Amino acid sequence: MNGFPDGFLWGTATAAHQVEGANTSCDLWLMEWMPDSLFAEPSGDACDHYHLYPQDIAMLKGLGFNTYRFSIEWARIEPEEGFFSAAALDHYRRMIACCLANDVKPMVTFHHFTAPLWFTKDGGWEDAKSVDRFARYAERAAKALGDLFAYACTINEANIPVMVTLMREAVGIAGSGERERVLAEAARLCGGERGRFAPYLSGDGHKATPHLIAAHRKGYEAIKASGTKAPVGVTLALNDFQPGPGGEALHEMADKIINRQFLEAAKGDDYVGVQTYTRVIFADNRVLPPADGTERTQMGYEFYPEALEATVRQAAKVSGCPVIVTENGIGTEDDARRIEYTRRALEGVRRALKDGVDVRGYIHWSMLDNFEWLEGYRPKFGLVEVDRATQARKPKPSAWWLGEIARRNALT
Repeated sequence: MNGFPDGFLWGTATAAHQVEGANTSCDLWLMEWMPDSLFAEPSGDACDHYHLYPQDIAMLKGLGFNTYRFSIEWARIEPEEGFFSAAALDHYRRMIACCLANDVKPMVTFHHFTAPLWFTKDGGWEDAKSVDRFARYAERAAKALGDLFAYACTINEANIPVMVTLMREAVGIAGSGERERVLAEAARLCGGERGRFAPYLSGDGHKATPHLIAAHRKGYEAIKASGTKAPVGVTLALNDFQPGPGGEALHEMADKIINRQFLEAAKGDDYVGVQTYTRVIFADNRVLPPADGTERTQMGYEFYPEALEATVRQAAKVSGCPVIVTENGIGTEDDARRIEYTRRALEGVRRALKDGVDVRGYIHWSMLDNFEWLEGYRPKFGLVEVDRATQARKPKPSAWWLGEIARRNALT
């Protein structure tokens, strides 16, 4: 059987900061433009998706997809604490309406890594006030938009701060001095207090975790209270954690802290979003690097599309929720390898479906070649090439290939 269930979601994804451009009120804009920035380059105009979204959504539909996952930008909607921009909310309402006009289901993410500068300046997710701050924002945005969107996601990869923190701890304190210096300088530049500036990807994930879990729960309720009929969930960064000889204890610890506690917190949600790119092998009480000669992506990940099947199965088993693959893809200049990676990942999804796992969609990362955080514009995750000088879009062979699978609802 090559087919997928009726109503299966086939889509692509973006994040506001990575594609919109000129996101000047957010925390990372400051960090990108700092002297001696850790970012390879600033996001700048990105892909100008803020203005070009009508053509991008029409292109997505023309390729054959039925779903578009994107984020609304908290820093645009609440650029100063307590001030909610009607203009920004109207923009996102037009964007969601554009999806509907093209018969594309809008899946709206409320927080995708970036936050308003005022929020991060005052402790970010490490401060308990973050829970009510996020819930207030979610309530206002859902009241303005919730009657239109088809799916909602509270927080993108709510487990990644603790994942990044554990990775940082695993390599020892040698790399922490530079991080502390950058955060202290960022605090100084924005007039903040030293030790309070806490970005999502660079802060203390241990401190942030309980607040992120609580914020998801309170945000879920706030979105539901808007009257939306849309399913609401959270997305998680799930690597396929595999134990090897001598790595059993480390594997158990990482799986519990990074994967299972968040999957357990998602119990009762309408769905859980799975975002997977590779596997991690634990052996000899350490994380093993990919073996010599192993194919790697532009991000340095092992080329291992079979990871997705494992994480889909784990997510369904632990959370008890329906699963939507909300991100899966590969950073590569070789589009043929993107097709091979995606084909094998989808074969894994199909095997899980055959075994009765409730998987309801596959959303590829990413629609566009875009700003890949610290790495800048070098990694190419997009199904669509973007000319950085002209902003012209050009679908790659992988876009047409995956779009045809979406049209047929079958892996041909």
